[in-house]
Amino acid sequence: MTQGVDEALSAAGTRRLFWSVIAGIVLYVLLDIIAQSLPPHYSPISDPESDLAVGPYGWIMAVNFVVRGTLSLAFLYALTKTVKAGRSFMIGTYLLGIWGVGAIVLAAFPADVPATPMSLHGTIHFVDAAIAFVGGAFGELTLSLQFGRVEALRGARVWALAIAVFSVLAFILFVSTAGPLWGLVERVFIGSVLLWLAAVSAHLARTRFDNAQLP
Repeated sequence: MTQGVDEALSAAGTRRLFWSVIAGIVLYVLLDIIAQSLPPHYSPISDPESDLAVGPYGWIMAVNFVVRGTLSLAFLYALTKTVKAGRSFMIGTYLLGIWGVGAIVLAAFPADVPATPMSLHGTIHFVDAAIAFVGGAFGELTLSLQFGRVEALRGARVWALAIAVFSVLAFILFVSTAGPLWGLVERVFIGSVLLWLAAVSAHLARTRFDNAQLP
């Protein structure tokens, strides 16, 4: 009886955590819009999102990087409480963890002011962003490929995989694009990863599960 109550409370807490991930994504979007609207008014089409952390209001984007990392790690924690996974699933979890931790590191090492020589912190920022983006794109893809093997996630497999494939394509386009649309492509990629996190969180928050097991 006590074990059943504990499991019910644990499931309820996990569902709340998934809803908090969605709330975190909404907060991230709002802060991004605020940072974009303030001086020095970087272009969302041509300038990368990291440039928003440079300037008098750059601290807003720095905070937002932490928000993105925290909500991503919260998602992974809730996911691992939901699914007792095998090796393939954990590889995806680790990759997505790199995306989350990488976002937090971005806050500590801001990008350089545009059109200036690359500094040490700017180099760290660039390398960290590249690694984090790889983790985000291929982490969600690896996880989505395993969804069909978990009852609680089986119903999400088709659309989760579709979003993940789109994210990978957007990532490839981003790394191969250098021009007036670079900022837009980057935002499409980041948005697709956040969309995947939000959609999977909403699915699991509404799904009844009991120690879902991945063979």
